[in-house]
Amino acid sequence: MDYIKHLFLSRFKIVSLVSISILFSIVLLMIRMKLSHSFHYLFLVWNLFLAVIPFAITSYLESTPKLNKIVGIIWLGVWLLFLPNAPYIVTDLVHLRFSYGNYAWLDILVVSSFAFNGLLLFYLSILDVKHILKSYVKTPIISYGITVIIFLSAFGVYLGRFLRYNSWEILSNPKYLFIDIINITLKPLANKEAWLFTILFGAFLWIRNLTFKLYRTEQN
Repeated sequence: MDYIKHLFLSRFKIVSLVSISILFSIVLLMIRMKLSHSFHYLFLVWNLFLAVIPFAITSYLESTPKLNKIVGIIWLGVWLLFLPNAPYIVTDLVHLRFSYGNYAWLDILVVSSFAFNGLLLFYLSILDVKHILKSYVKTPIISYGITVIIFLSAFGVYLGRFLRYNSWEILSNPKYLFIDIINITLKPLANKEAWLFTILFGAFLWIRNLTFKLYRTEQN
C-alpha cells in the first residue's frame, strides 16, 4: 500500500496529464459512436490499453527503490516486447480511408487523438528507461541503445500491422514469428516493403524523439 502511495505521489503530475489526455480520446470516441451509431473504432481502446503497458512497466521500475538487477532485466525485456504497441496506433490512421459522410472530420480527430496518446506513452516510457539506465550504463551507450530500440519498435510495428503478429506470440507462436523475422533479415530484396517501412517509420519516431528530448531539456 505504501509503495502504491509513493508511486502515485512521485508521478502524480505526469500520470494526471496522461490520464486526462486518454480520457479526452475516449470521450471523443463515445461522441463519435453516439453520432454515427457505429462501434467501428472501438478497437482503439484496446490498442491504447496495450500502449499503456510499457509506460506502466517503466513507471513501476522508475519508482522502485533498490531495484534488483535480474528482476529489472526481465521487466525491461517485457517492456521491449510491448513497446511497439504504443507507436502502432499511428498506423491506425489507415482506417480513415473508410470514413465518409458528415462526421469524417470527427473520425480524424478520434484516431489522431489516440495516435497522439500512443506516441506520448512511447516517448515517456523511453525517457523513463534512459533515466533508469543512467545508474548502470554510460550515457553514449544509452543514446545508441535507444536509437536501436526505436528502430526495433518500428520493425515491431511492421510485424503487427502487416504480418498481424501480436506481442504475446513470441511465446504462443514463436516458430513462425522467428521464421518471418529471419526471412526479412536475410532476404532484404524480397522484403523491400518491410525494410522501407522500418527505416522510414523508425526515422519518423527517432526525429520526434529528438524533438521530445530537446523540449524536455529546455523545460529543465
